[in-house]
Amino acid sequence: MITTALMAFLHHLLAFALTACLVYEFIAYRRNMGIAEIRRMQRVDLAYGISAGLLLLVGLLRVFFFEKGVNFYMNNPFFWVKMVAFLVVGLLSIDPTIRYIRWNRTLQQNAVPEISEPEYKRTRTLLWLELIGIAVILLAAPMMARGIGMN
Repeated sequence: MITTALMAFLHHLLAFALTACLVYEFIAYRRNMGIAEIRRMQRVDLAYGISAGLLLLVGLLRVFFFEKGVNFYMNNPFFWVKMVAFLVVGLLSIDPTIRYIRWNRTLQQNAVPEISEPEYKRTRTLLWLELIGIAVILLAAPMMARGIGMN
């Protein structure tokens, strides 16, 4: 019982870390960032990726070993809503991450990367869509936990 509670705690902690990183990126991303801000954005995005990977791992451990049993989750439509939303958020996050990594070439020259208006709008849109995906996950989670939609 204590192990199940600790796994739930870890799962929630990682979910909050992931969400905090994404909210930071959404708020901090702008066209005229300085070098320090850009490097901070890169570090936060790295933390975002690490927390996403660990969240997935801990979540799968909970499904297979610590919670209601794999059959509950596999037959639960809101589990699949969560999984698809998590996958979509992950796929949406690839483009901004690649963009942040590409900034390294310019940063090595101690210069600030130029962010064009179309690039800015694209990244802002992707970050916004990721936040919507997180909201979908946050709605699906309590529905899943309560078995809503199961026959």
